[in-house]
Amino acid sequence: MKGFIEYLVQAVVDLPEEVRVDEEPGEVATTYRVHVAPSDLGKAIGKQGRIANAMRVLAKASAMKHKRRVYLEVVGEPADAHVSE
Repeated sequence: MKGFIEYLVQAVVDLPEEVRVDEEPGEVATTYRVHVAPSDLGKAIGKQGRIANAMRVLAKASAMKHKRRVYLEVVGEPADAHVSE
């Protein structure tokens, strides 16, 4: 599932090498946090959230085959971009 979500996001952004997907499994549902470059945030979300919602629908439909629930969050910075001062 993580690879599928990463593939979907990489298809819509300008910097696909900056895409990172973090998986947080839970008892009932798994949360996927999608990190993209700040310049690609608008493309990953889309107008009025349409792209992000479409990715959520595809992820949820895929997860239904395994009787799991998934949540998808789009975050504006790559996972490794945290800079400490």
